Amino acid sequence: MGEAINYNLNQFETFERVLLNGRLAIDNNICENSIRPFTVGRSNWLFSNTTSGAKTSATIYTVVQSSRENGLRIEPYLNYIFNTLSTIDPRDWSAEIIESLLPHSKDLPLEIYTSKKRS
Repeated sequence: MGEAINYNLNQFETFERVLLNGRLAIDNNICENSIRPFTVGRSNWLFSNTTSGAKTSATIYTVVQSSRENGLRIEPYLNYIFNTLSTIDPRDWSAEIIESLLPHSKDLPLEIYTSKKRS
């Protein structure tokens, strides 16, 4: 019990920051909840046993989770970006084109959003 109390006292400065700044979360539940689907299914993704596979997985997971966070319906969003990119020669994929297809872009069509409209 003494070790637990001592630990809490030693962490008081960090805890105080959370109390003084309302933007800081007291825990990491949001992060843990967002990765739960991937950790539950990790045995299904054995292709991630290479660096390249892991980077590809991370990219896909990031796009999907970012889509959710931005109020997009995942399947229509992915269809939209794949269909859009398939009409453009890959040599012409500029930073502006890629930026316009990212989940936070204001250039995305309204029909791929959930009932929550883009802000």
